[in-house]
Amino acid sequence: MVTAGLEEGPVKASRGITLVPDTTLDAVMEEDFDMLVLPGGLPGADHLDADPRIHSLLQRLNQQGKFTAAICAAPKVLAGAGLLDGHRATSYPGVLDKMDLPQVDVQLERVISDDRVITSRGPGTAMDFALELIEKLNGSATRDQVEQGLSR
Repeated sequence: MVTAGLEEGPVKASRGITLVPDTTLDAVMEEDFDMLVLPGGLPGADHLDADPRIHSLLQRLNQQGKFTAAICAAPKVLAGAGLLDGHRATSYPGVLDKMDLPQVDVQLERVISDDRVITSRGPGTAMDFALELIEKLNGSATRDQVEQGLSR
């Protein structure tokens, strides 16, 4: 797993938490990943959506048949890159459903996995989202093992 920031240095998240990415987006643009996961929160999702490098990377991974995923407000980035067209998707209330997206079937489910695009609603669905990502990358047995460990 690699975390990358749009630029070098710490990132202050929407709830005031400071995160230190492993590297920069420029440093990993040509890397081969199995999945790209976009974090939610504003204005972070707006910053991601405004960066053409993110759209380019998402489109390349999608064309390669890799997974793309986003939670909370970040599904708007997948929409901006054209990855939600023809798919079912969800997001934080008031994000996708307020956008003009006639090619996207916006739903209210906690997590939606449609082909290789995975979206989730927000902080309250983060665990369900994480378990879905684990299942897509490592199979249902691994998901079940992790999920059982959570109830102990």
